[in-house]
Amino acid sequence: MKHEEHEDHEAYKDLTEREVVWSEKVFSGALPDNLELVATQIVDAAFKVHSKLGPGLLESLYERCLMRELQKRGLRVRRQVLVPIEYDGELLDDGLRIDLLVEESVIIEVKATEKLLPIHEAQLLTYLKLTGHRLGFLINFNVKLIKDGIKRMVW
Repeated sequence: MKHEEHEDHEAYKDLTEREVVWSEKVFSGALPDNLELVATQIVDAAFKVHSKLGPGLLESLYERCLMRELQKRGLRVRRQVLVPIEYDGELLDDGLRIDLLVEESVIIEVKATEKLLPIHEAQLLTYLKLTGHRLGFLINFNVKLIKDGIKRMVW
């Protein structure tokens, strides 16, 4: 290997190692056990709501039923939680609302649509970034099998 190629390889290796370290700190790593337990309850509750109601209803109805099912399991749930945005030194407190916030740590965006789209994922990622929460779920109830409508996202 020539000297220049060796330097390029070393620089690339260093950059790659730094990116891996950065991405592990920001995007991955194990979530705390308490979040994993909440996540399990959320998925189980979504299965129960879907098995009772099936697809084809309004998003707001699924949202209320999922909230009730999570509360029956002893979880604290807030609905339609305002996400304030600071822009140009002004606090804007309208427009962005989280469908469900579970245990003040997990965001759920409820959908009742033909299919989940990239814009739905972008919405959830934005909420995770703005709130500092790490775990969120997109749950689309308008599917034949609920397992096909659940998307877990970690920030």
